[in-house]
Amino acid sequence: MTDQLIIFVQNGVGRIRLNRPRALHALTTEMCAAMIDALLAWRHDENVSAVMLDHAVSPDGDPKLSRGFCAGGDIAMIANSAKGDCSEAERFFHIEYRLNHLLFIYEKPVIAFIDGIVMGGGVGISDPARFRVATERTIYAMPETGIGLFPDVGGGWFLPRMPGRTGTWLATTGARINGADCAAIGIATHYMASEKLDAVKARIIADPDGIGEILDEMSDPPPPSPWEAQRAAIDRLFAARRYEDILAALRADGSQWAAEQLAVLATKSPQTIKVALRQMAEGAGYRDFAANMRNEYRIACHVIRRPDFIEGVRAVIFDKDNAPRWNPATPEDVTDTLLDSIFAPLPADREWTPLPELNTGV
Repeated sequence: MTDQLIIFVQNGVGRIRLNRPRALHALTTEMCAAMIDALLAWRHDENVSAVMLDHAVSPDGDPKLSRGFCAGGDIAMIANSAKGDCSEAERFFHIEYRLNHLLFIYEKPVIAFIDGIVMGGGVGISDPARFRVATERTIYAMPETGIGLFPDVGGGWFLPRMPGRTGTWLATTGARINGADCAAIGIATHYMASEKLDAVKARIIADPDGIGEILDEMSDPPPPSPWEAQRAAIDRLFAARRYEDILAALRADGSQWAAEQLAVLATKSPQTIKVALRQMAEGAGYRDFAANMRNEYRIACHVIRRPDFIEGVRAVIFDKDNAPRWNPATPEDVTDTLLDSIFAPLPADREWTPLPELNTGV
């Protein structure tokens, strides 16, 4: 068992606590594999009736190191692998997506406390949970377009199923939203003050069969949602399926909010934004989560071999100059032929499959 997780059973509740505080609990391959092992072991264990996902706090009490539920995946490893044969990166995605799928179809209730930063991989392990608790500290985002990746870990399923064009706005701009937004959108099933969490967890551990009732009783009314104030503009200005048409709508609008969105989009990979738009259009039509994950694995294997991913990680994470040189440089240069190559099936022996223990096909 990796020390990057704290896994134990407490009065019938399987506990999985992310334990990489200095990395804001970003997921590694070992963490994903260990979580799968625990979930499979508990799946038919009559002594485990529910699963609780949260994060450990910093051992020295530093609040800066306790502010993330999960900030994503091990991007440095993925980027370094992408500079070579990509095998380690592909292994990570394959295992991580199996974890996402397992959580999505898990028979026992899973409750995720998304207290703090929830991005990328953190979204992938919390969105599938039956209960999702946000707080005033929640910061939720899918920022992948800024590093030449794409909103994976189930983004193709969850984003197009959000109200109106909210998923399109989140996927393309990488916008950060708060806990009240998460409650309003439906990302979170419950909202409460972070100071209540220890008491809520204690009550759930004392009565694992009463999770829903306990959360309903302990929830707080969320404050006004900034997203709700902009929802009409989001639905109107991000209505198009073509990136060029979204940009044209924003330019024609002339509002300060539209100008802010244009400024943000100008920093993102045109290739990745077009990938995300097609990914969500296809994901909206899927009726099976496993089919969506197979599609995302295809995209991942192709995208990490494209120049934008390594360049985006260089600019944003390694060198931090925030001046990526995207290739292709403009939306018009991202052709349908290029997109077709990114969505192309893999050889049969390399396609993503669910865990064999689940006996499900795609």
